Amino acid sequence: MPLTLLSQALVANSLKNVCLVATDMDGTLTQNGKFTPTLLQALEQLAAAEIQVLIVTGRSAGWVGGLVNYLPIWGAIAENGGMFYASQTETPIALVTIPDLALHRQKLAQTFQRLQADFPQLQESADNRFRVTDWTFDIEGLSLPDIQAINAYCQDQGWGFTYSNVQGHIKPIEQDKSTGLRQVLGQYFPEHTAQQVVTVGDSPNDESLFDADQFPLSVGVANVKHYADQLVQQPTYITPEPEGRGFCQLADWLCQH
Repeated sequence: MPLTLLSQALVANSLKNVCLVATDMDGTLTQNGKFTPTLLQALEQLAAAEIQVLIVTGRSAGWVGGLVNYLPIWGAIAENGGMFYASQTETPIALVTIPDLALHRQKLAQTFQRLQADFPQLQESADNRFRVTDWTFDIEGLSLPDIQAINAYCQDQGWGFTYSNVQGHIKPIEQDKSTGLRQVLGQYFPEHTAQQVVTVGDSPNDESLFDADQFPLSVGVANVKHYADQLVQQPTYITPEPEGRGFCQLADWLCQH
C-alpha cells in the first residue's frame, strides 16, 4: 500500500493551509467503538484554531441529527452523503432527490428481503429505523466474497452499495460521501480550495474521500491498511496510530502547524 506517513507530509508543509477537516466517524474518530476524552479535546483544539470539522458518516440521519448538537463541530453529513445537518440549525437538508420517500423505503426493504433469501444471517442494523435515504445491515460474519456478491446483486437491481467496518449500505447509486461533501463545500465554503480541505477515513465507504482528483489531501488512520486490497482509491497519507488515536495525531499536528 503506497502510503506516505503523515509526519512526512508535515515536513513538506502539505497541510499548512488546511482550514476544514471532513472526517468519517466509526473507526476514525472512535476508539474501540467509543468517543474518548482525548478526541473531545482534539475537536475543541481544532475549533479554537479556527479549523472547521465536518463529520461525514454512514450513520443514520436520526443519530447524526443529535450528534451535531453535542459535539464541537461545524456540521455533519449522514448516510454516506444522503443528509446534511449544520450545527447552527435543526433543519436537515437532503443531499439526494427522493420524490416519494414511502415508496423509496418500501423498495429498499424489498431489496433487503431478497438478499436475506441468499444470506439468511443478514440482520437489519439497529439504527436502520432512523434512516431516510439508505438501508443498512450488520456485516459481522460476512466474507469478502459475500460482500462482493451483495454488491453485484444491488447493482443489478439499480442500487448502489458500500460498506464500512460495521455496516453494509443499500443506497441510491449516485449517493456517496464525496458527492455529498462537494455539495456542502460548494454551498457553504465556496472560497475553499482543495488545498484547504483534508479528508479522513478508514474503510471502503470512505473511498470516494480518497479520490486524489477531488481531495488531494486525504488521510487514512492506520487501520485503513486492513482494506488495502479492496480500495482502488488510496489515501494520500496515513497516520502512525489507528482509529481515534490517529485522528488525534492529525488534529494535534494541524493545530501546531
